[in-house]
Amino acid sequence: MRSMEAVSNPPRLNRAFLARFADWLVVGVAVALPWSTSATGILIALWLMALLPTLDAAAIKRELATTAGGLPVALWCLGAVGMLWANVDWTDRLGGLDGFNRLLAIPLLLTQFRRSERGGWVLLGFFVSTASVLLVSFVLVLAPGVTWRGSVVPGVPVHDTIFQGAAFLISAFGALGYAGHEAERRRWRAALTFTAIAALYLANFAVTTISRISLVVAPALAGLLGWRIGRWKGLLGACLVGVAIGAALWLGSSSLRVRMNDTVLEIDQYLATDKATSLGMHAAFLKESLAIVAAAPLIGHGTGSISGEFRRMTAGETGAAGVVTANPHNQTFAVAIQLGTVGALVLWAMWIAHLVSFRGSGLAAWFGTVVVVENMISSTAHSHLFDFNNGWLYVFGVGVLGGMTLRERKNAIEPV
Repeated sequence: MRSMEAVSNPPRLNRAFLARFADWLVVGVAVALPWSTSATGILIALWLMALLPTLDAAAIKRELATTAGGLPVALWCLGAVGMLWANVDWTDRLGGLDGFNRLLAIPLLLTQFRRSERGGWVLLGFFVSTASVLLVSFVLVLAPGVTWRGSVVPGVPVHDTIFQGAAFLISAFGALGYAGHEAERRRWRAALTFTAIAALYLANFAVTTISRISLVVAPALAGLLGWRIGRWKGLLGACLVGVAIGAALWLGSSSLRVRMNDTVLEIDQYLATDKATSLGMHAAFLKESLAIVAAAPLIGHGTGSISGEFRRMTAGETGAAGVVTANPHNQTFAVAIQLGTVGALVLWAMWIAHLVSFRGSGLAAWFGTVVVVENMISSTAHSHLFDFNNGWLYVFGVGVLGGMTLRERKNAIEPV
């Protein structure tokens, strides 16, 4: 009789177990993301299967009613509708929608971590994972005879310089924010420890091939941290420290000087001969994107149309102007080409909504601000929301940290 009752009425136990399992799967995603694309994809699929049975319609509806949770879904809906007017085959249309699909996970994560107490474990898992990548990176630089999975970029054991730079910057400024939090409480040992850890992340940029966009993101995050700690005085202090660190890196890092010299050379070659250098192609994509958007400014050319439009625009051209791409290396244009200014406005409204959702003095709010600002700035030179690693980094960062922030606010206003 008891067994019959257990079989007929097991939902409460199963739902609680699945909710815990889904939390730990997100921890697994945070650990896997800095290392393995395959493992990350598998864990995300398992996370969805574990999470969805634990959610109720009212909780999801609550998140969809907010700008932070609703605008990502609105952007996806535009992408889905945009397939109707795209002048490409359905394989390209569905491939174009694939870049938008991960945005649907944001309200799910907000719902999950508004109720979960394991957000801190997710942060710890990501931080430990990036620290292990950092350690391997230094080993590869200091012991050049050591090989690692056929890596061709010195100091970059997995993924690429762009994702590694983003992960290291987020970890570094997250650690600096935590150090400031501990200093306010006069816990000097912890403050100094996390400051030293952050310094190691930043020092890695001096010995590896640096992502150029990181040189733009880092000063912006430093200014935000200074403002957070001491408003105008803090901002001034951050500027002075930033100048000192920048000078030290320039004098002590031959790889940084080579990278900057290469930048100047690439610009000169592009201006003189239209050579398809990295920066030359970025400049060409920018000009071509403007022309493509101008041809369909309101609702764009439809989801999945980027390759076709660049193929049309570059026909008969040579050099950088003749390169066909499926990635305009700018998130705003990647959306505007397909969905016009309507889509671009929704994209920026989403970014701003996420940034505003992290207002406040809590640590989760600071970590979330770092994730959003890094993505917004780096997306001027890359289509990061449509890239697997950087896109999922943003989605899980905003979703987990946003849920933690909502939980903290709820606890702060509830009577003890």
